[in-house]
Amino acid sequence: MPELRIEQVGFAHPDAMRLIEAVQGEYVVRYGGRDDTPLDPLMFEPPDGSFFVGYVGEEPVASGAWRRRDDVEAFGTTNAAEIKRMYVVPEARGAGHARAILAHLERTATAAGAAVMILETGAEQPEAIALYESSGYVRIGSFGHYGWSPLQRCFARRLPSIS
Repeated sequence: MPELRIEQVGFAHPDAMRLIEAVQGEYVVRYGGRDDTPLDPLMFEPPDGSFFVGYVGEEPVASGAWRRRDDVEAFGTTNAAEIKRMYVVPEARGAGHARAILAHLERTATAAGAAVMILETGAEQPEAIALYESSGYVRIGSFGHYGWSPLQRCFARRLPSIS
């Protein structure tokens, strides 16, 4: 299995943009439209966020980002980082890349001081839900841009504290 190399990039990096467009295409297929959550690229700049691309060789095959959120409570705290734009290209699925990106997001958010990781996904993404649940995430109340949608599924996981 080829090893995944994860690099921090800007939101507007060409490889990030390519993967963002790919995940938007996936949303169109699964939900009938793009995700129109308002996102400012500055949300993904340290120290309040980060965007990562995973490469196999020189090929970008996975992405994931997090941004700080202080308006969502989980496990008694609002010191949260929210996962955004987790994606693995179809031809690279099944190799553990999503789990590697998820672990990397958790490590970097923990290092930045976040206490919990939160995320929104949807009922039409059962493989994402299975990944999050198998990684220790639990359902929480709806939040965010799609909080009104019966298809929305929100999850959270307490991050390890740094000594």
